[in-house]
Order: sequence, then structure tokens, then C-alpha cells
Amino acid sequence: MTLSVQQRGSVFLVVALCLLALGIYPSFSTHDLQRTIQIVVGFCALIYGLSVSSLACRQRLVDRPAAIGLAVIVGLGLVSSLLAHQPSWALTELALVITCGAIAAALATLRRNGDESLDRALVLFVVLLCLIKSSQYLYAGAIAFTSGEPVLNTDLLLSGFSNKRFYGQFQTFTLPLLALPLLASATSRAVRSCVFALLCVWWLIAISGGTRGTWLGLGTAGIVLAFLGPWGRRWLAWQLAALCCALLLYWLLFVALTGYLGIEIDNIAGDRLTTSLSGRGPIWWQAWDMIRERPLLGFGPMHFADIANDIAAHPHQAILQWASEWGVLSTLCVAGLALRGIWPTLNVLRQQRSVIAPVDLLRLCLFAALIGALTQAMVDGVIVMPNSQLWLALVVGWLMALHPWRTCPSATMPLLYWMWTVLIVLSVALLVFVAIRDVPHINERNQHYVGASKVHLQPRFWAQGVIALPKQ
Repeated sequence: MTLSVQQRGSVFLVVALCLLALGIYPSFSTHDLQRTIQIVVGFCALIYGLSVSSLACRQRLVDRPAAIGLAVIVGLGLVSSLLAHQPSWALTELALVITCGAIAAALATLRRNGDESLDRALVLFVVLLCLIKSSQYLYAGAIAFTSGEPVLNTDLLLSGFSNKRFYGQFQTFTLPLLALPLLASATSRAVRSCVFALLCVWWLIAISGGTRGTWLGLGTAGIVLAFLGPWGRRWLAWQLAALCCALLLYWLLFVALTGYLGIEIDNIAGDRLTTSLSGRGPIWWQAWDMIRERPLLGFGPMHFADIANDIAAHPHQAILQWASEWGVLSTLCVAGLALRGIWPTLNVLRQQRSVIAPVDLLRLCLFAALIGALTQAMVDGVIVMPNSQLWLALVVGWLMALHPWRTCPSATMPLLYWMWTVLIVLSVALLVFVAIRDVPHINERNQHYVGASKVHLQPRFWAQGVIALPKQ
């Protein structure tokens, strides 16, 4: 039996969303398992892309300048990788970036071949995912309050991620999308009340998690949307209302109730209200020194992790990371490409600010998620963590699919399309090879690193992300 294009897309979407949900389930929430799941999603995107290749060849997801820009970025990355100290790891990072692009392209193709029912499926998925994580948080909180322990560590209430900052990155993507049912006129009052309650709890988790990057990202997104017409301000009003309720809940639970019960709070959110860099200063200087030493092509993808330090295997700053590893030329190309994608979306949102359709509301929320994530990437590892990379690919791919072309291109450039297809095949094959090679020995590798260096794991590709060769 042969599946139609829509049926193939539905199968891919179901598999991809199930894997996304699996990646934040407590038993599968380690960095290494999330990276493995990301590779599996990339493999599924490859299969789906090849299955609709005849149709995709007649479509164009980006215009000619953007396609050329992508080709230049990949070309510069390939040259930088071949000149790097460890070309195999550099090519692995390049393959990972290409695979993320393939996932975004597959999702964009899927939505282009579908209809608004896919939008509803995406929003329902986000709501259910947030509901599950909120229920886990509230259950853990109830256990903590009734356990009789004198100290309550708020970090222990968070599950599904190996670090609470990664949880915050996940919330940066989902908080904007969770407000969509509140904006839709077709949403009943009962459903709107339930979704608002869920949004309040989701903000409560964001506050108690103490991820300042999430607060910064959502704050920036709110400021941007405030200038995008009445619907942007409605989105901001719902978020502010939920935030105020969440602050009240936080005070009632972690100040009033804990004080009444005589429970001491560890890792309270107020302790995070600082302007300190939390150890980022030295790694930012390391990245800057790398840029000054090799400005054009950088040290090679992933090669910040080739220079060992006691803090991290990436600089927690997207521009510094890309410039130090891929070079300044590639960074300028990436920045130009990002602005070229953001600006048309911004114009569409401004043009549709008075009369707005459901698809425009989704575009508004996706744009807020993108702005929040890009802002957080300036102080955090959004472009490094596997789960965040998947969500970034989802948001970018969906925005690409929803973008209205003024003049719809009839066909893509065949040469670049088939070169892109070959690159995806090679990239996914390399990632599968790396996973087969490394996964069976992950635990031993991690234990050996911690035992030998006496420091914590520093995630990059794997949880032990340092690739610096030991000194002989």
C-alpha cells in the first residue's frame, strides 16, 4: 500500500512529536539520550524528505539569495572543519547543523502540503506537553510539602532535564505558544480558563526554576510584540496576567506556606535576581581570544571544546561561539540570513495587525518564541542543547511554511537542491555512525572524565563534551 503525501507527512509529524515528548520524559532526559533522539528525528526527516523529493523539488522554501547564503555558510563550515585540529569532530558539528536544517525543512514541507489542522495539532501537542510537565511539578511539590523534611530544594521539583537551564530553554519556546488558545476567538470560556490556569503554573515553574535567560528572552519578546499592533499587546497582556498570578502563587507556596510550616527553602528564585555573569566572563574571553587569533575561518566547528577549561565546552553566547569556531565571515552570513528571515515575518505581522486569521495568531506566537530563543542564546546554550535545537528547528520550519510569498516560486534551483539532499544524507549518516560508535561507551567515558579531571561534565555534542586530547 502506497501512502499519500499527506499521510507520509502525518506519520513523520506523529513520530517527531512523540520523540520530542520522549526527550523530556524523566527516564530519557539525559543529555546523551536527548542527542540520540535528535539524531533519530533527523533520520526520520531524511526519510520523509526523500519520500516527497519529487514534490519538494517543485517547491521553494527559501528564495535564491537565502539559498546561496546557506550554501556559503556550509562551504565556509566545510573549509573550517577540514583545517581544524580535529576534523572528525568539526565535521560532526557541521553535520549536526545541516541535520537541524533538514528537520526544519521537513517540517516546513509538511505544513506546506497540509492545512490548518496541523497547526491545531501542534498547539494541542504543546498544551498537553506543558500539562504533563506541570502535573509532574505540582505532584513533586505536594510530596515535598508533606514529606516532613525541614529543607525544600526547589531544583528537585524540576524533572525531565539534566540541568534546570535546559528546562528554562524549553519554556522559552513553549510559553509563547501556550498563549495561542487564549487569543483565538473560537476558544470557549471554560477552555480559556483552563489554559490560563496552565499558563499560570507554567510561569510559576519558570520563576522557581530561576533561569534568567528565560526571563530575559520572554521580556524581549514581550517588548517586540507590544509594537506589533493590538494582537501583540493582547498576547503581552495575557502573559503579564499569568506572570502576576504566578508571582502570587510563588509567594503563597514558597514564602507564606513554607514559613507557616517552618520549612527552609533552598535555591529560592530571589537569589537569582542578580546581574552577575555566573562564570561566563572567562569563557567569553576565551572565545574572544579565539576570534582574534583566527578571525576568518575560526578554529573549526565544536572546537571551543578543544581548548579545555574548568567551566564549559561552549561559551554560552551564540555570536561568540559561532565566530570563534566558524569564523567572522560565517557569522556575518548567519546574522544576515537571520535578519533576512525575521524582517519579512515582522512586516507580515505588522500588515495583519488589524484583521488577523488563526494562522496569523500562530505566526505571532511562533515569532515570539523565536525572538525569545534568540535573545536567550545571547546568554545561554540554546544553539548547543539537543532539545533546544529541535524546538528551534520546529519553530523556524513552521514559520517558513506559514510565510506568504508575494510571488510564489514555481521551482527550486535543481543543482542546489540535489547538493542539499546529498549533504543531508551524508550528515545523517555521519551522525548515526558517531552514535553507534560512542553510545555503547558513554557511561564509561563520562565516569573516566569526571574521575580523571575532578570536574563536572561539560555538555557539548555529548554530556562529556570536551574534545581536547589528553596531554602526552
